[in-house]
Amino acid sequence: MDEVALLGLDPSSDPSNQAQTLQYFEALKSSPDGWQLCAKCLMARTYQGNDLVKFFCYQVVENYLKTRYASCSQSEHQAVREFLLTVFQFQSQEDFKNTNYIRNKIAQLFSLALIVDYPHRWPTFFSDLLQMLNLGKLAIDLYLKILQQMDGEVVDREVVHTCEETNRNTLIKDAMRQKCVPELVNSWYQILTSYDTSEPELVCLCLEIIGMYVSWIDINLVANERFVSVFLHFLKQELLRESACDCIYEIVNKGMDPVAKTKLIESFTSVLDTAGVINPHEDEGDYLSKVSKLVNGMGLQLIGSWQKLSKGGDAVSANETMSAIEHKVALGLRFLGDEDDDVSNVVTQFIHDYITMLKQFSTLSDKQSSYIKDILCVIFAKMKYDESYNFDSEGEDEAMFQEYRKELKVIFNNLGQLAPDLLMLTVQSLFSNTLQSWKTVNFQDVEMALSMLYLLAEATPATNGQHFVKGTTKSTILQQMLQMMISSRVSDHPHSAVSLQYFETVVRYEKFFVQESGHIPEVLMSFLDKRGLHHASDQVRSRVAYLFSRFVKAVRQHLQPYIEEILVHLDDLLVLNSPDNGIHHLTLTSDEQMFIYETASILIVSSHFPPQKKNELMKQLLSPIATKFGSFLSRLSSEMDEQKQQAYAHCLQQAMAFASRTSKGFSNQQTMKSCDCIAVYTEMLQIFLGALNTNIYRQALQAGIRQFIHRMVVCMEDDILPFIPVAMEKLLKHADVRELHDFLPLMNQLIQKFKKRILPFLKDVFMPLVTIIFQALNSAAEENDQVVRVEKQMLQRSYFLFLTNIVNNNMTEVLATLEPANLHEVMCTVVSGTTGDPDPVRQKNCFLILKKLIDAWGHKGSVMAGFGEFMYQRIVPACFEAPGHPKFDLTDGQTILALNESANVLKAISANRGEELTSYMRTIYLPSLDLPPETSDEYCDALNSDIKKFRNYLKEFFARAKS
Repeated sequence: MDEVALLGLDPSSDPSNQAQTLQYFEALKSSPDGWQLCAKCLMARTYQGNDLVKFFCYQVVENYLKTRYASCSQSEHQAVREFLLTVFQFQSQEDFKNTNYIRNKIAQLFSLALIVDYPHRWPTFFSDLLQMLNLGKLAIDLYLKILQQMDGEVVDREVVHTCEETNRNTLIKDAMRQKCVPELVNSWYQILTSYDTSEPELVCLCLEIIGMYVSWIDINLVANERFVSVFLHFLKQELLRESACDCIYEIVNKGMDPVAKTKLIESFTSVLDTAGVINPHEDEGDYLSKVSKLVNGMGLQLIGSWQKLSKGGDAVSANETMSAIEHKVALGLRFLGDEDDDVSNVVTQFIHDYITMLKQFSTLSDKQSSYIKDILCVIFAKMKYDESYNFDSEGEDEAMFQEYRKELKVIFNNLGQLAPDLLMLTVQSLFSNTLQSWKTVNFQDVEMALSMLYLLAEATPATNGQHFVKGTTKSTILQQMLQMMISSRVSDHPHSAVSLQYFETVVRYEKFFVQESGHIPEVLMSFLDKRGLHHASDQVRSRVAYLFSRFVKAVRQHLQPYIEEILVHLDDLLVLNSPDNGIHHLTLTSDEQMFIYETASILIVSSHFPPQKKNELMKQLLSPIATKFGSFLSRLSSEMDEQKQQAYAHCLQQAMAFASRTSKGFSNQQTMKSCDCIAVYTEMLQIFLGALNTNIYRQALQAGIRQFIHRMVVCMEDDILPFIPVAMEKLLKHADVRELHDFLPLMNQLIQKFKKRILPFLKDVFMPLVTIIFQALNSAAEENDQVVRVEKQMLQRSYFLFLTNIVNNNMTEVLATLEPANLHEVMCTVVSGTTGDPDPVRQKNCFLILKKLIDAWGHKGSVMAGFGEFMYQRIVPACFEAPGHPKFDLTDGQTILALNESANVLKAISANRGEELTSYMRTIYLPSLDLPPETSDEYCDALNSDIKKFRNYLKEFFARAKS
């Protein structure tokens, strides 16, 4: 071996040594005798004390076995065989024992040799291994590791194999069944019985191997008296019982005839039950999880057997299997109810599938009904929070419990589908008993009672989306529980979990309050006082801010008598947070205040007050913003501390966001104009525009103003138009690439909303705006600045989308009135947008723009002088240059849409110019591309066919050209 080259194996060596080692490694792998050099070093124990070199050598041998061994000579095969058996002998000696990762690598080498040699070239593979087991525990350990590796290569169904590999693996397993499986099973038995007390790790590994192999060997070799007695013995030994349990689990999971499967499981159940194993009483979480997993596996397998027997018409066997299932349900309930959630969670799938199975029956037996009740009782108990749950700082344990709760909720919902009346009555009983004494019972019980009521909405089917249909049992029970929830004043409970569940339940059953509006005052006050929006818990206040918004939207028509009182209670929650009033000690965060502002607006707009009163209330709502905005802006401009500047800028942006949010209260029925609120919002807009005079935190302030204008465009109609020129002038002053990109959606909104009504304005601003965009796109930037490059790409897309909106809304007059030079520049940018580095979104928009312009100006005698010449000289070539680009991917869906738009462009020219285009293509343009006459004719024929055929032809045409 090249000792110098091996120096790089040391992780602390310098990069040059490591590079040399990598080259040496590749050289040995590619050398015909490289593996032999490594094998000789290993057999000679040259590097006995150096694990890094040994592992290096084994990797070279591994490469040989994977790549060239299958086609090697007989002598090389013999050499590999001798090498592997020699290494096995070395590894069986305590003096030469290697670390686990090297022993695993050796086991892998045996496995790689097996898949090539067995059963033809090395028929004695397994007998050779079995003969060396007398070398002791190290030999047994390596033997089991080899079987483990072989499972991964040959058996493991999670490994994806080719057809050829699958056939090979089948041949190996068939040969093993015929020749050696009984001997292997005997060796396992000997290992289990010889080392159970002295080498528990070895026995656990052997049990794992049995679990792996039982899926494809004869079940009777393992499911017999001698093995079962050993398993039972192990189940009573602390170090072995978990592995023994896993092994039995794999045995009962073996695919087999349903009748035989039932007998197998029942025989195991009987033996385990008699031995007192299957219903353990020890407080051993890990072991109980294993037993729970076993019961879960038994139950699922029996359900599978029952389904097959039922479909097959074997009623007798199906009934026997059903009896076995119901016995397992009793066991499953024991584990479902275990105080350890991990133990409980393991068996939830069996309980879920049992309930699903019962849905197939028209009626339930007394025993089945009893089990349903028992399952419900366990769910009630297990869904409760325990004392250790940290509501103030939820971590990993709390997240795991919430996931576990979701699993139980699935079972609960399925019970609702199976036995809705039983579920309703059981929950009602639990709910009534708990709420009658909510002041004295644990908060967990109260929260659980409210949660069950909440979950009934999902668990029991609604009638046409309605839970409260007069005359139905469900409606009556739900009404009784909701009435009790309100009258009991459980909303006064001090624990945050109960408070949250109360409000969640109120909003889930919001339609109840539409029918029984008499309960609204009490619930309304619970939202507004210290139980809800003024609760001591941040978590409760945060959630209630959202829930209150939903509640108001649902019952707004029933809130008329209380609107002004509600607004008074909300007043202190509308205070603008700033560095001046303790921004870090808020009642609500800015995001939560958004809901309050929107809710207040909805109350005002939906009220029955006359427009003048609505105007007055809306002014009162917005007055804190109007009053403080100017002072905040002044302080922002004068403040020198950067952190405070940022805080004031955030306050200003939030103030504008709050005002924007209030506009969501208006609708098509209750417009801003009909509510006499136009003046209120135009005044706010004038105040906000003042923020555009400062350059401090310019982007944040501009974002707030743009958002406000977007909302005003939606709500104000034409009243917003006088303010647009002023806003635009200020927003575009010294605008950078990102600001321009963010501004253009506002222009698109104006075009789509007002169309021809803003035509004069658009004519005036179009070219100045486009000039600013061109300057931004052409501004200097560092070559490797990826951020600027992406920003410019996004601005370019926005620019083309802006042009698309103009032409799509029949406003090409904006372009037609441009100076000829300016129009030519704009059209050239569009043509350039179709070519260059492919960006299918950009290209599609550009072709669409060109098509619209051709429709408007492309006919003979067009008023647009020179456009016909432009079509032939620039647009037609672009329709070839874009798809002809090497990176124009004809397999990509977006790219094909761009190609289709280019086809639409050519068809539009054809529609306007007819034979003139065909003649130009056939005699001038296509020959200029060096296309043969027959191809030119073929192209022109396709161009004159329908659009679908032409699109298909273009795809084929450019695919041929690229090939």
